[in-house]
Amino acid sequence: MHIVAQMTTTPPPAVGPEELADYWPTIVRGAWFLAGFVATLLVGWFVVEPLVGQYVRHRNRNNPTLREAVTRYVRLLVVLVAFFVAAGVAGYGDLLGDSSLVIAAATLAIGVAGQTVVGSLVSGLVLVADPEFNVGDYIEWADGEGTVQSITLRVTRVLTPDGELITVPNTTLTGKAITRPYGRKRRRIVEHVGIEYEADVSNALSLLTEATDAVDDIEAEPTPKAYVDEFGGDAVVLRVHYWIGDARRQDIFAARSAYALAVERRFDEAGITISPASKRELLGRIGVEGDVEG
Repeated sequence: MHIVAQMTTTPPPAVGPEELADYWPTIVRGAWFLAGFVATLLVGWFVVEPLVGQYVRHRNRNNPTLREAVTRYVRLLVVLVAFFVAAGVAGYGDLLGDSSLVIAAATLAIGVAGQTVVGSLVSGLVLVADPEFNVGDYIEWADGEGTVQSITLRVTRVLTPDGELITVPNTTLTGKAITRPYGRKRRRIVEHVGIEYEADVSNALSLLTEATDAVDDIEAEPTPKAYVDEFGGDAVVLRVHYWIGDARRQDIFAARSAYALAVERRFDEAGITISPASKRELLGRIGVEGDVEG
């Protein structure tokens, strides 16, 4: 006796208009989310990112590393903004609002863990956006000085007068005062010269201004000026201002050296002593105690 088992398969339920209507709100939300995400992404990548990249290229022509880094960070920021915009357009704002505590906790944890890195990145963006801070500028700060070679989002590389390339955290440069002694089209140079009190001060002032004519890099306008700066303990300190138009650091040092030699020659011819030796007058007497044997 054979028993034949018959297996019957249950057909899947048909998806009709009623069932589709139940999923319609979710489909609409998904479509709005996708539309908002794509639209924001396109605007960010094809409008915002080129504008930012053009600005960075204009400010840092010789720094491709910074341009690439800025491009990457801008695109990442656009993706994050696109996500939140899409969520708001699709009506998921309430869901994100309910998760605000989790987001705040995650943000706090990331902020504490990466405080130094985030601070450097923000400082880098500040330096990049600062129109008074550019590659090629000669800067001075509390711990050193030199010519800016490159600006990244985390550090700035500076070439010192000794030829050393040092890496300075951006937080150091944004947290302290920076001096740009040659930061304009004309660079005003200030020199101090000490002469002896017996010298003819008026003649010395005239020689200081005349010496600028011997240096080609010193501009005739504005007119160089010389003043009496102070009466020191051992010398009369004179102060001279003159202007140099070339921004390159090596030319500035060459011009200052040439000017110093011109001043020295003129002062030697006039018999004026530069930086006279200190003079001190000692008063007192010497006493001898006890008998002196003859």
